[in-house]
Amino acid sequence: MITMTDSTKRTCLVTGASRGIGRGIAEELGGTGANVVVNYRRSEAEAYDAVDAIEDAGGTAIALQANVCEKDEVAAMRDRVHEVFGPVDVLVNNAGVTVDRKFDNMTAEDWERVVDVNLGGVFNSTKVFYDDLKDADHGRLINISSVVGQQGNFGQANYAATKSGLFGFTRTIALELARHKTTANCVAPGFTNTDMLADVGDEIQEKIRQRIPLNRFAEVEDIAGIVRFLASDESSYMTGQVLGINGGMEW
Repeated sequence: MITMTDSTKRTCLVTGASRGIGRGIAEELGGTGANVVVNYRRSEAEAYDAVDAIEDAGGTAIALQANVCEKDEVAAMRDRVHEVFGPVDVLVNNAGVTVDRKFDNMTAEDWERVVDVNLGGVFNSTKVFYDDLKDADHGRLINISSVVGQQGNFGQANYAATKSGLFGFTRTIALELARHKTTANCVAPGFTNTDMLADVGDEIQEKIRQRIPLNRFAEVEDIAGIVRFLASDESSYMTGQVLGINGGMEW
């Protein structure tokens, strides 16, 4: 198992960590011995369930509410993290939303909602915790994108644009953080077994599966394990990269 091997316990913050991929990442990082901050916007009960799961496995975690679209809320979250754990060493920008609609029918509000969370939230969280990451001995910025940002997807022009935007953002921040020995990388998961996929009809799921060379959807653990690697010492010479974890789908 890849672990964080330095003598000081690292602090990892995962946005949108109350369920799905975010929760899986939070629990995986908790298993390395890190302090974990489980960020949530509305799903309070689920966030505290994630904390309980981490602590039951021997880890240390807290749940903190903040809407990543609101910079003041993110700053308040930072202040609380500093009180409890100190500076953040690893920031995982996972929070995201979808508002799916054919472009013919997509409204400005549909567009802005997705952009505000998927790009604006990443900007706010990275900006607020940027000094922490710069000053950390082993700073790690990890952005969660999507195969949809690589390929596009019918009815998801807004979502695809934001997830593709994370590639350029990650590569640029990687260049700017390099002199501080802090890395920035991007994970682009394929279609993953979460509540979001469960809402897709069986016929459409089968069509998607046929496009995946490994002939299966990702499990949350497939994505969380890659994030664990990026957060570890073993990834110290990797930065500015986009990792497509998609079962072999081309892009």
